[in-house]
Amino acid sequence: MHRRLLAPSALAACLLLAIPASAATAPEGGAPGAPGLGDPYYPDYGNGGYDVSHYDLRLKYQPESDRIDGTATLIATTTEQLSRFNLDFALDVSEVRVNGRKAAFARSGAHELEITPAAPLAKGAPISVVVRYSGIPSKVEVDGFTSWLRTPDGGVAANEPEAAWWWFPSNDHPLDKATYDVSVSVPDGTQAISNGVLTSQSSRLGRTRFSWRSNKPQATYLATLAVGKFDITTDKTADGLPVLNAYSKDLGDNASAARASLERSAEVTEWLTEIFGPYPFNALGGYVPNVPTGYALETQTRPFYSPRQFGSGANVSVVVHELAHQWYGDSVSVKGWKDIWVNEGFARYAQWLWSEKEGEGTAQELADYVYASRPADDPFWKVRPGDPGPANQFHLAVYDRGALALQVLRNEIGDEDFFAILKGWPKENAYGNGSVGDFVQYAEKVSGKQLTDLFKTWLYADSKPAAPAATRAEISGKKAPAKPKSWKKIAATNTVHDHGSRAAAGSTGHDH
Repeated sequence: MHRRLLAPSALAACLLLAIPASAATAPEGGAPGAPGLGDPYYPDYGNGGYDVSHYDLRLKYQPESDRIDGTATLIATTTEQLSRFNLDFALDVSEVRVNGRKAAFARSGAHELEITPAAPLAKGAPISVVVRYSGIPSKVEVDGFTSWLRTPDGGVAANEPEAAWWWFPSNDHPLDKATYDVSVSVPDGTQAISNGVLTSQSSRLGRTRFSWRSNKPQATYLATLAVGKFDITTDKTADGLPVLNAYSKDLGDNASAARASLERSAEVTEWLTEIFGPYPFNALGGYVPNVPTGYALETQTRPFYSPRQFGSGANVSVVVHELAHQWYGDSVSVKGWKDIWVNEGFARYAQWLWSEKEGEGTAQELADYVYASRPADDPFWKVRPGDPGPANQFHLAVYDRGALALQVLRNEIGDEDFFAILKGWPKENAYGNGSVGDFVQYAEKVSGKQLTDLFKTWLYADSKPAAPAATRAEISGKKAPAKPKSWKKIAATNTVHDHGSRAAAGSTGHDH
């Protein structure tokens, strides 16, 4: 993922400037909702005072100009009495209605749309918000970057932690998940790909409208849109789950390797259900647009893959990583962005388990190699996967050191409890959110062991765990262990999360 670079102090100062003085005093009939959910890493992401349950997005897109014209309808419930509330959005807005009545609106901060309804909103009230808007997302920058990816024949929205600002107004934080209907009109001969199931496709007057439905709670950054000319394959799993993969027609030499990887998505998912439990969503697949990026992203039901992921041939390991996120990251999302290990450590460990299944190196051998191949003075060990900081949110340590911590846990509690935890966590927290602390508590409950010290050593220490700790954790400290056969393929996915957002700007690149 990628982020603009702002020091915390500078960001806080910007936020103070962005909050109107009226926010300090509650007018009669309610108070303004907070212009952020207070996430420690990104305080201005999301908004307070309401909870969205559904987004209905009706869009018209022009590939030649990259122009979007849209109408977004949000169905929400207020959580406090509101005189005003905010949405996160960067494009131009022409009209806002709340409960059918025109509402005043204004800009504040870097990406805040302030909405003042005609009358205050009562706490606990169901509300509808309609926003009409337009813009050229590739030309709209927030703090020096855009998450919209322009392609030769269209555009793509896929980034982390922020992507929604450039194509629909939202409450942009994983704590507020919702269902989605996305309907997009494009010129005939062009396709629009989004999350979930394609519910209808119709053509009229030289344009085709594609309508998609994602019917389980979905975080805003996991919503995706890709417009272009694609070759599309469809199928169904043995359980009847629809599978749709899409490949840009101009992938060149990477086209065959991309297909050789994504067409195994159903097989990979079937295997992952043995590890993590039943697949949590209504559709499956992936897409590869013609973009110059190198990352991949776990966009819900339909992960995004950059063509460069297949530059050296097929790589099923990256497919394993992104599909593992459907359980760890999508169904169970982070409570705060500091909890990113609960996404990335587990997706990386799924790659290790796939390696074990394929006979290309066990998870133990991969853990030993991670530990032994990096000396104590390597900056890798300075990054704490349990709370890496916004600049290191997608640092390699979150992935490899994060997966190493899981192998240590497995050695400590044994396979029976370990794999019970891998299945139980996404079942217990399905379609919700979880933190690192929540996971530790859950692991202690299942195993009956006190695990605080283990995680303190392997997730939170800013130094390499010493040899005695590694020995106790059954991690080999040999200076030169054999490199597992799968290491190269797994390492090839290290750009998965090397996006262009403000977060990724400060980290070394990996798959998200």
